[in-house]
Amino acid sequence: MSKKYRVGVVGATGVVGQEIIKILEARKFPVQLLRCFASERSLGQTVEFNGQRIDVEVLSQETLTDLDFALFSAGSSISKEYCPIAAERGIVCIDNTSHFRMEEGIPLVVPEVNKDALKNHNNIIANPNCSTAQMMVVLKPILDAVGIKRVVVSTYQSVSGAGSSAIKELEDQSRANLSGQELAPKAFSAPIAFNVIPQIDVFLDNGYTKEEIKMINETKKILGSDDIKVTATTVRVPVFVSHSEAINIETQQYLSADDARKLLANTPGVKVVDDPEKLKYPTPRDAAGKDDVLVGRIRQDVSIDNGIELWCVGDNLRKGAALNAVQIAEALIA
Repeated sequence: MSKKYRVGVVGATGVVGQEIIKILEARKFPVQLLRCFASERSLGQTVEFNGQRIDVEVLSQETLTDLDFALFSAGSSISKEYCPIAAERGIVCIDNTSHFRMEEGIPLVVPEVNKDALKNHNNIIANPNCSTAQMMVVLKPILDAVGIKRVVVSTYQSVSGAGSSAIKELEDQSRANLSGQELAPKAFSAPIAFNVIPQIDVFLDNGYTKEEIKMINETKKILGSDDIKVTATTVRVPVFVSHSEAINIETQQYLSADDARKLLANTPGVKVVDDPEKLKYPTPRDAAGKDDVLVGRIRQDVSIDNGIELWCVGDNLRKGAALNAVQIAEALIA
């Protein structure tokens, strides 16, 4: 990559924004100039990149100029307002929020799965939900090999998916509980320390949560098929980083567990960790800080003829958000 690019990170002081900056540096993204944007609350802060301190700028229509890429992770309302403005100015926007994901004409992309969708963008590209993104790299090779009829997924999602205030809430509640005290929940509907909460995002009229419907709809859009049946249950667990998923896949043709294991072992972005005899399977701590989605507990579903059960774990701040966004930019310039 001989050419270098002017890159803006919107929401640079947030959890995902900070991760984007780390990944740009670690992957040696060809940055000519990095600009970091946030709200007025972050004015005066600096961000470190390639050994330099970069002043945080307040995002506005006047400051959002002279960029090639803008990576957004500052909330849906910010993306709704500023992505169209940036796109009109010729800036390619890669949006980590949910605002544009299901909008017709906006590509929703996991580069290992559907990078061809990048051919038809109008300077706005959507990054999928964190739990959807890690599931896609697992489902795509199985879809290509034997077809998929139905997916049933249950997620066990870390608190970092809800931002820095949620991370602090788990820390504070854990310390309080261990000292015999109770702290009232603020970031969640119930205490998160030593607990699990079967709700992520708001409930809809059909009894699903918004997070669950996101997974259902985004899966169909990314895989390019409305025929695949998908259902989801999303759960918040007291883990700081990495989402876990138990996935049941009903395939159109028979796929043995051994063949599924071999298929996934040869899939870019996936690492198989699956040796039950030695108690080897992925956990959230194994995936934290890693780029790959880790897969284990691969086995036949004994209740149907063509079914595979598996467990996958991924760092939600990386493949679920920041890494995937940077990979989209890399795919565009490649």
